[in-house]
Amino acid sequence: MASLADIRARLQAQDNKKTSASFGDKAVFPQWNIQEGQTAALRFLPDGNEKNPYFWVERAMIKLPFAGVKGQSDSKMTIVQVPCMEMWNETCPVLTEVRPWFKDKSLEEMGRKYWKKRSYIYQGFVRDNPLEKTEELPENPIRRFIISPQIFALIKAALLDPEVEDLPTDFVLGRDFRVTKTSKGGFADYSTSSWSMKTSALTAEEQAAIEKYHLVDLSTFLPKKPGEVELKVIKEMFEASVDGQPFDNDKWGQYYRPAGVAAATADAADAETFETPKAAAPKAAPDADPVVEPDEATAVAATPVVTTAEPNARAQDILALIRNRNKTDKAA
Repeated sequence: MASLADIRARLQAQDNKKTSASFGDKAVFPQWNIQEGQTAALRFLPDGNEKNPYFWVERAMIKLPFAGVKGQSDSKMTIVQVPCMEMWNETCPVLTEVRPWFKDKSLEEMGRKYWKKRSYIYQGFVRDNPLEKTEELPENPIRRFIISPQIFALIKAALLDPEVEDLPTDFVLGRDFRVTKTSKGGFADYSTSSWSMKTSALTAEEQAAIEKYHLVDLSTFLPKKPGEVELKVIKEMFEASVDGQPFDNDKWGQYYRPAGVAAATADAADAETFETPKAAAPKAAPDADPVVEPDEATAVAATPVVTTAEPNARAQDILALIRNRNKTDKAA
């Protein structure tokens, strides 16, 4: 049962969500802002949701570009982000339309534009922070990480190594992940990032922070699942975007809207808005998957549900599940 403090925190977070933009909060560590040649050491923690077998959640968003905003003569090209239904293992109306485009070379580039952008949400400590002198640090040292597919592939590779016996999130036998930023062909590159060779226990201060702030259910940082009405709106916006039309705020604004555009109705405070942090992320090198692009600088804040998690629970089971899933993916 949630404590009174938890209930108050949830209600306060909901009020804040209605009165402020839901992006770019200080909890998100912007590793994409570190300088070339620098390294940030991250210590991932378990998901507060014990039903999640992993210590991350996958997020999939679709960017819909519009030729400005209807009724605004000085508006420029604008982007609206919407959730992809494949996050919930359901059919996505946009990807259903876009998938056949990749069979036609003339439509392939357009298909990439509308394909889902994956990112992975983690939580943990920043143990070595190159941005410490320039970043406004939050009171709660448990940070949120928005990880790109390129970095995720490196994280996953080590988990699939049969010689790895303990989860890197283990409070005693865990290890840090070192995010190193370089460049390749003029693009930001993180391919030299890696797990630390040494294990290390959480410090007394880190354990105290977990005791005080608790671990968050990572699924609360995913966007709200679209219902029947929202799916219809997404389909209409997609068709209008492909046709080169401007964004119709009067028609769609209470459901989804671009950054910096106020909703047209009084109910808009409850609508989901997906925006990009002010600090733009450097363009990352293309992934091996031709239709997936890193998009680690797009964070969606949500009302956290605080829970606790056992530090050493199910380590072998989780590692086995990750490895078995990888075998299944290859067989498919």
